[in-house]
Amino acid sequence: MLSLLLLCVWVPGLLSAPEDWPAHSEPRKNFSLGGNGGRVFREQGVWNYSTMLLREDLGLLILGAREAIFALELSNITHKRAMVKWQVTGEMQERCSRKGKNLEIECQNYIRILHRMRDGRMYVCGTSAFSPTCDIMSYTNDTLTLEDKKEDGKGKCPFDPFQRYASELVDGELFSATSINFLGSEPVMMRSSAETVRTEFKTSWLNEPNFIGMEHIAEGEENPEGDDDKIYLFFVETAVEYDFYNRLEVSRVARVCKSDMGGQRTLQRKWTSFVKARLDCPVRDSSLPLIMQDVFRFCPGNWSTCVFYAVFTPQDTSHYSAVCAYKVTDIGEVFSHGKFKTPVTVETSFVKWVMYSGDLPFPRPGACINNEARDKGFLKSLDLPDKTLQFIRDRPLMDQAVLPINERPLLVKKGPAFTRIVVARTTALDGSSHEVMFIGTESGSILKAVNYDGEMVIIEEMQVFQQSEPVKILRLSLTVGLLYAGSEVAAGQVPLSSCRLYPSCLDCVLARDPYCGWDLAAKECVGVNNVRPDTHSQVVQSLMDGDASRCPLVGGVKAVNVSFLPGFSIKLQCQPGSNLAQVQWHRDGRPVVSSDTHHIHRDGLVILNASASAAGRYTCGCVESSHGRDYVTQNITYDLRPGSRSLVETSRLEPRMQGEQHTLVVLQVMVVVLSLTLAGLMVWNFYKGHFHLAGLCRHEQGQSIVLDSAPRESSNSNNNHNRSFERSNAEEKDGLNKAHT
Repeated sequence: MLSLLLLCVWVPGLLSAPEDWPAHSEPRKNFSLGGNGGRVFREQGVWNYSTMLLREDLGLLILGAREAIFALELSNITHKRAMVKWQVTGEMQERCSRKGKNLEIECQNYIRILHRMRDGRMYVCGTSAFSPTCDIMSYTNDTLTLEDKKEDGKGKCPFDPFQRYASELVDGELFSATSINFLGSEPVMMRSSAETVRTEFKTSWLNEPNFIGMEHIAEGEENPEGDDDKIYLFFVETAVEYDFYNRLEVSRVARVCKSDMGGQRTLQRKWTSFVKARLDCPVRDSSLPLIMQDVFRFCPGNWSTCVFYAVFTPQDTSHYSAVCAYKVTDIGEVFSHGKFKTPVTVETSFVKWVMYSGDLPFPRPGACINNEARDKGFLKSLDLPDKTLQFIRDRPLMDQAVLPINERPLLVKKGPAFTRIVVARTTALDGSSHEVMFIGTESGSILKAVNYDGEMVIIEEMQVFQQSEPVKILRLSLTVGLLYAGSEVAAGQVPLSSCRLYPSCLDCVLARDPYCGWDLAAKECVGVNNVRPDTHSQVVQSLMDGDASRCPLVGGVKAVNVSFLPGFSIKLQCQPGSNLAQVQWHRDGRPVVSSDTHHIHRDGLVILNASASAAGRYTCGCVESSHGRDYVTQNITYDLRPGSRSLVETSRLEPRMQGEQHTLVVLQVMVVVLSLTLAGLMVWNFYKGHFHLAGLCRHEQGQSIVLDSAPRESSNSNNNHNRSFERSNAEEKDGLNKAHT
C-alpha cells in the first residue's frame, strides 16, 4: 500500500487519465471466419505461424513457421505455391537438450526474421535449436530455395523461440533488438554491418527489456534541418527511475540515428544517439501503467505525418486493454527539447533518478548530426566531443514522457487482452478519409474499429482462430484488400470489409463501416470503393451520425400463430441483429416487463407456467439508437392462443427452424418402419413354427421360478424387494397355469 501511495505521489502522469475516457464493451456485430469468406491455412505437423513477409510484387505471402517456410498466394492463402523446410540436425538438438532446453519444443528451428533485400531475394533467420542462424532465400519458378549462405545470427535473431524481438532491414543493413547470449541475459540493440554498432550493457540503457517492434522513419529525405533518418525501438522494461517500487514495468520508445558510427574514444562502436522515453497510455481505474504489446507505423504522407498506433494491456487486475496513438513529431519534440534524467547517489549506495537541470554540452546529447552541427565542424558521430558522449552514456533516459494524441486512448475495452494491431486508411463516399484499426486479441479474434472525431465505433469482431489461440501476428495488404493473421496452429485470411453480411439498409448504414454503403437501386450493401461517381446519390452512407433516415420503410411482418397448453412454459424467439440493439416486448400494445412469469432474455421471451390469461398478441421490436435517433431494426409478432394438444404440437413447429421439423418427421417415419418390420418378423416366425406360445410361456415360467428362488439378503430393503418379486412371480404362475389349461 505504501509503495502504491508513493507511486501516486511521485508519478501522477502514470495514473492520471481523462474522466471521459472512451470505454467500450462489445462490437456491434460478431462474425465467423467462414461466414465472412475468410480462409485458413495450416500444414500437417507444422506449428507456430508467427512470421510474415508480404511480397506484393510476387503476389505472395511468405509465411515463416517452425522448421518451414511457405509461399502462399496473396489472394488465397489456401493455395500453396512453394515450401522449403529448414530443420536442425539431430546433433544440434542433442546439444540444445544437454543445455537444459526442451528437446521436442525449444530445440527446433523457429523462423523469426523475414526481410526483402534490394535484389528481390529474402534475408531469413531462425532460432536453430538455440543457435540462431541466418541465410539467403530466393523464389523462382514456384520454388523457394535456401542458398546455404549461412551466417551467425547472434544479436540478429533470438536464441529463445518464445522471446520477443524486433528487426528492420534498412538500405541493406539489419537493425535488430534481441538477446546476444544463450541465457537471454544480455539484451542488445545493434546494427549488423561493416561498422557494427550496439548498445551498452548497462541497466540504464536496457533493463530486462521485452522488445516489441522497430520502425524506420526516413526523416533525412525531407528534413529542413538536414537531420538523419531515425530508427525507433519500442519495448517494455523494468523501470530504473522508480526506486520506491519493487518492480515496475513501463513502456518505452528509444531512438537512434541511422548513420551513427559510434564515438572515437568514448562509446567506441556504441550508439552515440541512443535516447529513450516513457510512453504513457493513461487509463482510468488502472493502478499501474499499461504495458505495450504491439506497434504499427502509419504514414499517410511524408515522415512528419507518421503516427505510431500501439496496443496496451494491464499489468494489474483491471482487465482493460487500450489503443493509444503517438505522433512522430511529439516523440521527436521530447528527444530534441526535453529534459534528461540523471542518477544521484543518496546515502551510501542508493541511487535515485531525478531531472537534470544543468547545462547541456554542444552538440546536444543523443541528437543526430544536422546542419547546425556540420557548421561547427561535427560531420559524423566520430567527431563528437567526449563531454557529449559521456553525458549520453550515463543519461540516456528522458525526464518527460511521450503522451498520446489528445492525451487519451483512442479505445479502451474490457475483455480479452489485445495482442496485435494494424491500421488501414480508406475513403468514404463523401471523400473523407478514415483510419480503420484491426486489433488482434488473445481469444483468437480480430476487432475492427474506427474513430469518428473522438467517438470510437467497434464495427465488428471476427473470430479467426479458436478462443484458446491468441493472434500472434497481423499483416495488411491494401493491394488485394486482405488482412492476414497468424497463430500457433494456423494462418488466417480475412477481407477488410463485410458489406455482404448486412442484409438490410438499416443494418448496413447503422454499421457505420467506411467500406460499406446501401445501394437503393440494387437493394444490397455494397463496397463504396466499387461505386461509380455518377451513382453516389443512390448509395446511403452516414459515418459520423449513423443517420439511416434515407432507408426505405420496412413493411409489416405477418404474425406467427402459436398455441399453448395451460401450465406449460413457452419461449417466443427474438434474436436481435446487433449487439447494440435493445429488445422491447409488447403485449396487445402494452410494454412487457420482467416478472415472476415473464422473463425477458437477450434472444426471446419466456413465459413460465402459462395460464389461459397469457394469450394475446406479442410483438418484439429490436431498437438501435444512433445519435439520439431510434431505429427499429427487427419486428416479430406472435399470436399466442390456448389450444388442444394436437394443435399445440402443430403450432410449435411454426416458429422453429425447418431443420427441427424435418428431424422430427424423420424420427417418426423411422419408428413406424421399425415397428412394421418387427411385426412382420414375428408373424413370419410364428408361421414357420420357429417358436410357439406354449414354449414361450414355459420359458417365462422357468425364468420366474429362478427369480422366485433367488437367495434373500438379511437387509429389510432387500427383503421387501424379494417379496415384491414373489408376489409378481405367483401372479405369473397363476396366469401361466390358466393359459396351459
